[in-house]
Amino acid sequence: MDATTLKALQAPLKAQYKDQPDAAKITLKADGRLGEEAITCSVDTGRALVEAGLHPATGGDGLSACSGDMLLQALVACAGVTLKAVATALGIEIREGTVKAEGDLDFRGTLAVDREAPVGFTDIRLSFDIDTDANEEQLASLFKLTERYCVVFQTLNNKPVLAVSHTVNGKAKAA
Repeated sequence: MDATTLKALQAPLKAQYKDQPDAAKITLKADGRLGEEAITCSVDTGRALVEAGLHPATGGDGLSACSGDMLLQALVACAGVTLKAVATALGIEIREGTVKAEGDLDFRGTLAVDREAPVGFTDIRLSFDIDTDANEEQLASLFKLTERYCVVFQTLNNKPVLAVSHTVNGKAKAA
C-alpha cells in the first residue's frame, strides 16, 4: 500500500470523526472461557481460540500461552502496524524490519512469596530494527509518531481507568 491509497482509505473516516466525534468512540471486546480441568482460560481472538495458562515460573507446563507474553505480543503487533502505517503515510520505504518487546517480571509478587515484590511488569522495552534509506529527520518523525499513535504503547504509558465487576450465579455483585 502506498501513501495515496492509505490516505484515500482514511480520509472519509477522518472526516466523519471530525464531524461526528462520537462515531470515533468504539468499545473493543475480548472474551474468554475458564478451563474446566486445567488452570486455563481460552481467549477468542476473532481468528482462533488461544488457551492461556500459567507461566512455567508459576507452575505452568509451558503448553499454554502466557498472558504476559500475550501482552508483549499485542504491543509488538500494534507497534509494528503503527510503524508501517506511519512509514506509508510519510512515504518512507521500509524494505524489512523486526519489532521486539521484552518485559521484566518478579514472580515473587505473583506467587505471594514477597508482599513487597511487584505484581506485573516493572520494565518493558520496545525495539525496532528496520532496513530503510530514510534520513535522520525522517527516522525521528517515524519513531516519534509511531510511539504517539500506537494504541497499546499509549495504553501502557498512560494507565487507563480500570473497572472490575463480578457476577456470581447469575447475580451481579459489588466490586
